[in-house]
Amino acid sequence: MTYHRVRTYEPGAPAVMRYETVPGDIGAPGPGQVRLRQEAAGLNFIESAGLL
Repeated sequence: MTYHRVRTYEPGAPAVMRYETVPGDIGAPGPGQVRLRQEAAGLNFIESAGLL
């Protein structure tokens, strides 16, 4: 399975956000950890304002 993420490496406008592909083999969770599947996520305007 292929995973994707949106990541920011520096403060700035929304243009600094990078859409990246993450390798599918991320390994099993360690002791005391769980893996959750996230189908969708939202980003509110006020949250993106912190990137400006």
